[in-house]
Amino acid sequence: MPALQTPYYLIDKSRLLTNMEKIAWLREASGAKSLLALKCFATWSVFDFMAQYMDGTTSSSLYEVKLGKQKFPGETHAYSVAYADNEIADVLANSDKIIFNSISQLTRFDSQSQGHIRGLRVNPGVSTSEFDLADPARPFSRLGEHDPDLIAGVADKVSGLMFHNNCENDDFDRFDEMLTLIEDRFGAIIDGMDWISLGGGIHFTGEGYPLARLADRLKRFAQAHGVQVYLEPGEAAITGAATLEVTVLDTLHNGKDLAIVDSSIEAHMLDLLIYREPAKVSPNTGDLPWMICGKSCLAGDIFGEFRFDAPLKPGDRISFQDAAGYTMVKKNWFNGVKMPGIAIKELDGTTRMVRDFDYEDFASALS
Repeated sequence: MPALQTPYYLIDKSRLLTNMEKIAWLREASGAKSLLALKCFATWSVFDFMAQYMDGTTSSSLYEVKLGKQKFPGETHAYSVAYADNEIADVLANSDKIIFNSISQLTRFDSQSQGHIRGLRVNPGVSTSEFDLADPARPFSRLGEHDPDLIAGVADKVSGLMFHNNCENDDFDRFDEMLTLIEDRFGAIIDGMDWISLGGGIHFTGEGYPLARLADRLKRFAQAHGVQVYLEPGEAAITGAATLEVTVLDTLHNGKDLAIVDSSIEAHMLDLLIYREPAKVSPNTGDLPWMICGKSCLAGDIFGEFRFDAPLKPGDRISFQDAAGYTMVKKNWFNGVKMPGIAIKELDGTTRMVRDFDYEDFASALS
């Protein structure tokens, strides 16, 4: 079988399975349900596989709601920072639960959503984000209601609340501390609910995470308040499960050894550029340092500096790690650089290309 043409994202089901088994264990041990956060990962070719271990999807827009409803068996939760008048009917038709970001939106769409399971997002005022850009509890945040008295005033209109304030949080003690703060401030309201979503950002599939302690805490929370708990793992579901496969096109030296690959960090790993973080290459332990650069015309289109055992040359292959979360969903056509295909490595080791992109895709994205 001929080698697949780079660039392409490669999803390894055996690595994905490791995360799925932890999610399934947590569900069994804690009683909490897990919904895939489509804002992080929406590659639906593996949804049937993931649905064996997860309970459904949660979304951030109408299109994500529809994708979850059509492609992922199980529950479909709808959330958006703001719904438009011309989309609310479609959102309701494609969801099992709808979560409003504000009391204003809940009131505005009260009549349309009568009879639907409804929730409200609550901003507890604390978070674990190290980046102001991604901090839901930043000053003047628009993400959720924060006043317990105002929320209590509309509690009879909803049956659940959503708290999303973790961000790549691998510290259980910090999670426990923030959940206690939530209980202290909003406990009386929570007691009147049927379900509570604790959002995503809990890195519980990471190496060494105290999964049993998390399961116990979630179970005690659910029992104390008489609620069904939902988690919304995004990164936790797909961490380490995919790579971006690229090929070296050219090399040059300008104070450092530089290699240009057939990809672009701005177009294909945008989240790293936004947060000014380098890509990951494994093993990255050689004696020779090389700067790996993208092929777009952006001067700062640089994946990072890595170490190799031998000088790079055109035709060499490089695999960038962790290329699933907030990566595939943000790919774009900047500079007309060929968008990576999507390939899947099955559990038996065979690899197949499930989607390739060409000029027609590029042209049809514009008008």
